[in-house]
Amino acid sequence: MSSWAHVESGGIILARPLAGPQTLLRTLNGRAILETLARRGPLTRAELVAETGLSRTAVTQVLRMLEASSAVAAAGVDRDTRGPAAGLVALHPQLGFAAAVHVDAHAAHVALVDPAGAVRAETHAAFPPRGDRVQHIASLVDACRRTVNGPLLLAVVGIPGIVTADGGIRDDQGPDGGAFKNGLAVRLGCPVRVENDVNLAALAELSEGTGAGLSSFALLLLDDGLGAGIVIDGSLHRGFSGVAGEVMYLPQSPLPIGAPVLGDAVVRDLALAHGRDPDETIDQHLDAAWAGDAAALAMTAEMGRRLTLIAGSIALVLDPEAFLLSGTAAHPALARAAAEFAEELAPQLPLTLVVSSFGPEAPLVGAVGEAASALRASVFARLLPASDRSRK
Repeated sequence: MSSWAHVESGGIILARPLAGPQTLLRTLNGRAILETLARRGPLTRAELVAETGLSRTAVTQVLRMLEASSAVAAAGVDRDTRGPAAGLVALHPQLGFAAAVHVDAHAAHVALVDPAGAVRAETHAAFPPRGDRVQHIASLVDACRRTVNGPLLLAVVGIPGIVTADGGIRDDQGPDGGAFKNGLAVRLGCPVRVENDVNLAALAELSEGTGAGLSSFALLLLDDGLGAGIVIDGSLHRGFSGVAGEVMYLPQSPLPIGAPVLGDAVVRDLALAHGRDPDETIDQHLDAAWAGDAAALAMTAEMGRRLTLIAGSIALVLDPEAFLLSGTAAHPALARAAAEFAEELAPQLPLTLVVSSFGPEAPLVGAVGEAASALRASVFARLLPASDRSRK
């Protein structure tokens, strides 16, 4: 007979089988404290009691266990509260770091994060004309590591293009078989997770941006090309083979099948057609449009039309609550042009267009969040079993 009850063990109340193992309860209590310290930063024992719901005795016992395994350490004294000064405890400063990396066609941006999600070092540099991108990224990570103390435990790398479930990269030349991921893992000496950059931008919005209050949305990110990050019922949708969100080639009249809808090459053609310099960047054209340049305004209107038709195509299939404009799509000139065309479509197909919270930095913000989460899972999994063994 299966018997369940609400029981208290060391101050945490939960439903479990009456014969549940004590090791599991210690692990749950330890994880509760570690997660709280990661989320809130240094806290007193009294604050940990209030935050976790554990008893004072349980907090003291678990902290002793975690201190023995170098999971937590003293972090000074709290002199801001009334009464006697109380000691603060925090995650150990040398638990380790994760590298969050955003790679685009031109450069790599690297941030080192700790288990609490704080960025401890950051650098950015363009790729050399004929250099190896693995070596370039690794050298940026090395530069960051020289400013902190502690091991590098993992890396999360956001790239443009299709990423398969095993971390392989598909582009016009076909899959790389995971060569980039494996090469970077060997060079950094730690596990590497590769993710599509637009998906990371969507995860950033989902966790702490505009999308946090939405159950479903599609993030449209314009950089060198156009991609979508799709969130359905609060979860990122990658698709069976990682191809979900590759919207740049969705059919759109009067373009021929297979022609890109929006991106660098398209904007160069639009610039030539409207008498503007084709060597200017998308942002330069949009800046000119925002300043009132007639030719740039005409270009921007066409870009906004194409962007909005992509949103409409997605809406007819997925019907998300909103479309978040990210990267260059968040430029006020393009966002305005898209909103004006969306208003024309509204009687047939209402669309909600919203500018993203993070702009061009969204993929890196997403990589930082995913790296910190993976780092906590890795560190806590390593520390908690060791803590349990120390008690036996």
